[in-house]
Amino acid sequence: MKVLVTGAAGFIGYHVCRRLAESRRCEVIGIDNLSDYYSVDLKRARLTELAGFEDFRFVQLDFSDAAKLGGLWAQLRPDYVVHLGAQANVRHSVDHPAAYVQSNLVGFFNILEAARAHPPKHLVYASSSSVYGGLLATPFRESDDTSRPLSFYGATKKSNEVMAHSYAHLYGLRLTGLRFFNVYGPWGRPDTAPTLFSRRIFADEPIDLFAEGQNRRDFTYIDDVADGLMKALLYPPATWPAPPYRIYNLGHHRPVEVRLFVDMLASVIGKKAKLNLLPAQAADVPETSASLDAVEAAYGYHPKTSLEEGLRAFVEWYRRYYQP
Repeated sequence: MKVLVTGAAGFIGYHVCRRLAESRRCEVIGIDNLSDYYSVDLKRARLTELAGFEDFRFVQLDFSDAAKLGGLWAQLRPDYVVHLGAQANVRHSVDHPAAYVQSNLVGFFNILEAARAHPPKHLVYASSSSVYGGLLATPFRESDDTSRPLSFYGATKKSNEVMAHSYAHLYGLRLTGLRFFNVYGPWGRPDTAPTLFSRRIFADEPIDLFAEGQNRRDFTYIDDVADGLMKALLYPPATWPAPPYRIYNLGHHRPVEVRLFVDMLASVIGKKAKLNLLPAQAADVPETSASLDAVEAAYGYHPKTSLEEGLRAFVEWYRRYYQP
């Protein structure tokens, strides 16, 4: 079978492509536009790792280009699709909203249209815990009101969910959205907390902690996310009685204060972190915490990696990649 993965050179995309290719049960086609939003060298390094698998091939393509995406999709006729490509980062969306419109709205529409023309057996796409906005009641449940996200990034991800629901209802596409919670691990993006914090700890530079580090985050290790996604991919929603559309959280369900996260990271690195405690930012939420009741009932998903274990694996990779 053929599996198409968008955002293949990205953090989660790389791990999902690797997991699929290692299974030796499918042909994996990864697409990515290799945007320079962050280091293209890191993206190419991930692709170099994937190039060693005979069941993986890469196509450089921007899915916001409808004609090119539609042409490739028609040629491949993928059996399954994992749509992970997007413009990420909550804070970046405050100053650069246009980039999110092009990738997360126009691009996602193109994905849905390509799927409508040549329907796969199942399309799984990335949503985000950012859709929950400033909800105070935790853990977040899929049934919660997500109509008021705080960030524009979260607004685009909520829009994806609504768009997907309409396509499932109108055209019978089998669509599953996964709300990721603070994913971290080896090969992580350089603009995410673990890499930013590690760089400053190694350099003996102070770390800016907004909300004085008291925000709580549901940090989820990448292998647990990949496990959950793979399970979801193999079980498309039923077509009756409701539209074949589902939304699930993929988190760890054990949020920790960001300040404690920094302390644990510094301990693994073997140095002391210098902290610069700052007020909260407008787009930040006080806590993220995933209810896993629905995804556990549907797929038997349960995260296995402790924060300490995950941080050790991350730091081991960080030293190897950034400090050879």
